Amino acid sequence: MIFKISQQELGERTGKKSYISKLENARGNIQLSTLIRIFEMGLNKRIGLTFI
Repeated sequence: MIFKISQQELGERTGKKSYISKLENARGNIQLSTLIRIFEMGLNKRIGLTFI
């Protein structure tokens, strides 16, 4: 799935502008709660997880 959204716009939607840049450049670790926030607030998508 490809989203046509800029790093700037994603950062504005999620309130995580500098964090998005760090992730994109592999300079940061991500918490599960932040990943969910990026999907739901930034990309308007739901994320489902299954633990086995």
